[in-house]
Amino acid sequence: MNGIFLSPYQPQSTEEKIYRIWEESGFFNPDICVEKGVTNKDADYFSIVLPPPNVTGTLHMGSAFMLAVEDIMVRYNRMLGKKTLWIPGTDHAAIATQSKVEKIIQKEEGKNRHDLGREVFLKKVEQFAKDNHDIMIDQMKKTGCSLDWSREAFTLDEKRNFAVKTVFKKMFDDGLIYRGFKVINWDPKGQTTISDDEIVYEERKATLYTFKYSAEFPIAISTTRPETKVGDTAVAVNPDDERYKEFVGKTYDIDFMGEKLAIKIIADKEVDMEFGTGALGVTPAHSMVDYEIAQRHSLPLKPVIDEYAKMTTANLKGKKTSEARELVANWLRENNLMIEEKEIDQNISTAERTGGVVEPLPKLQWFIDVNKEFDYPHENLPNIKRGEKVTLKKLMLSVVQNKDINIIPDRFEKVYINWVENLRDWCISRQIWYGHRIPVWYKNDQIYCGIESPDGNDWTQDPDTLDTWFSSGLWTFSTLGWPNNTEDLKNYHPTKMLETAYDIIFFWVARMILMSTYVIGQVPFETVYFHGLVRDKDGKKISKSLGNNVDPLDVISKYGADAMRMALIVGTGPGNDSKMSDDKTKAYKLFANKIWNITRFVLTSTENWNGEKPEVLTEKDATDITELDDLVKDVTKDMDSFRFYLAAEKLYHYAWHTFADKIIEESKEGLKSEDSGVVTSTQYKLRYILETSLKLLHPFMPFITEEIWSHIKKEKDNLLMVTNWPK
Repeated sequence: MNGIFLSPYQPQSTEEKIYRIWEESGFFNPDICVEKGVTNKDADYFSIVLPPPNVTGTLHMGSAFMLAVEDIMVRYNRMLGKKTLWIPGTDHAAIATQSKVEKIIQKEEGKNRHDLGREVFLKKVEQFAKDNHDIMIDQMKKTGCSLDWSREAFTLDEKRNFAVKTVFKKMFDDGLIYRGFKVINWDPKGQTTISDDEIVYEERKATLYTFKYSAEFPIAISTTRPETKVGDTAVAVNPDDERYKEFVGKTYDIDFMGEKLAIKIIADKEVDMEFGTGALGVTPAHSMVDYEIAQRHSLPLKPVIDEYAKMTTANLKGKKTSEARELVANWLRENNLMIEEKEIDQNISTAERTGGVVEPLPKLQWFIDVNKEFDYPHENLPNIKRGEKVTLKKLMLSVVQNKDINIIPDRFEKVYINWVENLRDWCISRQIWYGHRIPVWYKNDQIYCGIESPDGNDWTQDPDTLDTWFSSGLWTFSTLGWPNNTEDLKNYHPTKMLETAYDIIFFWVARMILMSTYVIGQVPFETVYFHGLVRDKDGKKISKSLGNNVDPLDVISKYGADAMRMALIVGTGPGNDSKMSDDKTKAYKLFANKIWNITRFVLTSTENWNGEKPEVLTEKDATDITELDDLVKDVTKDMDSFRFYLAAEKLYHYAWHTFADKIIEESKEGLKSEDSGVVTSTQYKLRYILETSLKLLHPFMPFITEEIWSHIKKEKDNLLMVTNWPK
């Protein structure tokens, strides 16, 4: 027996060596697997893209959970003999990355990006992104990820930039991208627009003010933002509200805090008769809801707040909105117009990346029209015919409703459909420097959109960049070489699986479906598997602010990557949150040691075995092997059904309680027998169970199983990672 097994298992000295062996083999690359004959060139394929982590920082335990689940899928399919491709990459995460670098520069140099200039600032951002990228790649490798590093991509590299500009121009030419003056979500702190999905709602205390604009005005209204009322152009009431029917259609000229207002009373069925007085002061320029009402009733927009969340009207000019609120409230009290003030709980819109309070503002921005009809140019979708009139929204709904994409767990299907049905046009322009710059140029009244810049120096490029999710929406096919018609695109798209967290179903999953069905006429993936959030032992969400964040590398250095992976997987089904604790990880480190000790016993007990299966097995040995074969069927069914948590738990119990506690203990008598046939039968059984168990455990615990395999099978390139799954 190899003397290495005389010492306890040491993951720290083993895992780096094993990963280096995997990389040197080239077997992460399916082309190499075919070339070296470990995969049949005509085999089916399994492809999956890594959800690209943001280059804003290092990976956390939630990332480690995602990596573990995906690596289990990848290793299992590779062992099934499929051409298996897992594409790595990182995301430039424009707003988040720029925001972090701006804070660093402000702290270290006392400057802002405008002091540095666009070119110098972007070089600093790029260096910051590269440093974080290198750290994250190291983390992924230490977790055991069998990613094909030869195909690594970045959402802001040259190939992806070419794909982004190609899609932008295509959508522009098809009339699906337009520039319009509309109310958008503005982040005064980040000085950029953000999408609806980048808003985080915080519950805060607020005052609900009920008042009249003037003593002569016939209707009272309620609002938490009286400062915006200097921008009102109407009061909306429900058409069924008997209290206000006589006033509908009338317009009142009002002097409100020195501001001249013309307030029209309108009837709109969206007004809630039960909220406040049942009358809504309509501020079209500073409310998404009010803007939509204004569009339906052709009301004018009257902007009264600027990009820094300061008032622009005469009496309040230059005041922050919070200051102006109290000034208006005081004026209402002094003029006996205030009817009631009461404290309420209110959800405040804040920007996810900066924490700034979002201010709806009317601005000229770029949008994707999700409701515009166009003739569908492709013929690959089973339920959409070529030439059929479709919208982007219809494409997004069709492929999920018709099960072209399978969502696991299926409860998220309803969540997705509900979101798409209520989807507004997507604002894709951002007022930041880091990112894909919008490929549009202006000269006088001319506008040019192109992949290459126009000739001449008198053209000015649009200063804005694209929403990060525009580029990551192309991820499944841009990483495979599109817009070129590459072999990778032909061989590996649609990808078979997308595995990601359920909290980015709208950010990313929906946008990939939109882009892929529109651009190449295929679903981006056949199945979506959502994992949950990783929480601490008390069930609290892991975050830096709570001080309970754990670096995966710290866990790996203490317990080993295999133990961490098992602790993350066992007991956690699709879409469910999980609890991570030191005790749980420690338990699976003990399990790794148990596997090591099992191996030592089996190898010691089979040193003199000739390696051949005996013609006759004892009844007991045959029964034990049959029971293992039944487990193989059971675990394979779990793996095919994405029940990885069940498969891992069954393998744990089998290895520890069946193999170690029962079979090995009972085998000791057979090994002592003077009947060589009995001895050989028992030796064969022990080796068969050990090797089969290693194969079954490999997707979950790749390092220790590969290390043991290397001492059992010494032939070159005979790696466990490309050994056939048991049948």
